[in-house]
Amino acid sequence: MNELLELKNWAVIGTTKDTSKFGYRVYKKLKSKGYNVYPVNPGLDEIRGDKCYHSVTDIDDTIDVVSLIINPKIGIEVLDAINEKGIKNVWCQPGADSQELIDKAKAYGMNIIVNECVLVRV
Repeated sequence: MNELLELKNWAVIGTTKDTSKFGYRVYKKLKSKGYNVYPVNPGLDEIRGDKCYHSVTDIDDTIDVVSLIINPKIGIEVLDAINEKGIKNVWCQPGADSQELIDKAKAYGMNIIVNECVLVRV
């Protein structure tokens, strides 16, 4: 887990403009700690002046870690795009994981962190 925190290019899937939500709080905290953060939400075009990507596959840069802050049923589908992008590190915020999602991530050969909040670790 600590080795993932040393990686600097993060996509936050589930970023939102709602400042009370974890999608916003994780995005903001990673940025404040010097990470290169790529917000991902198919319903937003920008957040706080940053381009918001509709899919992780729309990001041209290399992504080291994806933080999932979405319903696990959607997360299972998003894993296909994460795999297509070649990303091997997935950090599921509490509540964003399910056994099916974990199994699928492992089948893709991904490193997956569950039951750990990025906000507490960064």
